[in-house]
Amino acid sequence: MVNNNVSDRINNVCGVDVDERHPENIKEAVIIDAARRKLTICAAESCTGGLLGGALTETPGSSSVFLGSAVCYSNEAKSRVLGVDPDLISASGAVSGGCATAMAEGARRLFGADIACAVTGIAGPGGGTDEKPVGLVWFAIETPWEKAVFFRIFSGGRTEIRKRAVYTALETLRGSIGRKIP
Repeated sequence: MVNNNVSDRINNVCGVDVDERHPENIKEAVIIDAARRKLTICAAESCTGGLLGGALTETPGSSSVFLGSAVCYSNEAKSRVLGVDPDLISASGAVSGGCATAMAEGARRLFGADIACAVTGIAGPGGGTDEKPVGLVWFAIETPWEKAVFFRIFSGGRTEIRKRAVYTALETLRGSIGRKIP
């Protein structure tokens, strides 16, 4: 069961069912924190299909820090646009830590940003396996001060999984911005 506060925040991030009981807005916090530290951010998205970039650009002033998002849904796009090695995708799959890391590296190189966040996963309803179930989403952060990769397994339908992935990516971006030593 999802905590209602978390669900409310997730919905707020994606512009649906905004709950005014939760004035904190992680989209704005990411933009404000990045601007204060004079950092630029970018994204590489697969399963979120542009929702992360959309969430960030809903915030006024985002153009001062957000450089762009590469929506690379197909494996071919991941390779052509982001430079993900096709052999890596063949060996580990597009939904893997290695692919997420390569996507983040490619996005940072493509946009020339300080921070890149990558998201790749299985939003469903099909496509899952015992090893890689529906709801599995890999995240990667690439910066000069840190590199991180991790996964989450979200429950719910396709829309909820994608919203949760966006919220987690925003939390991850904000955390990385906060770890930058001034």
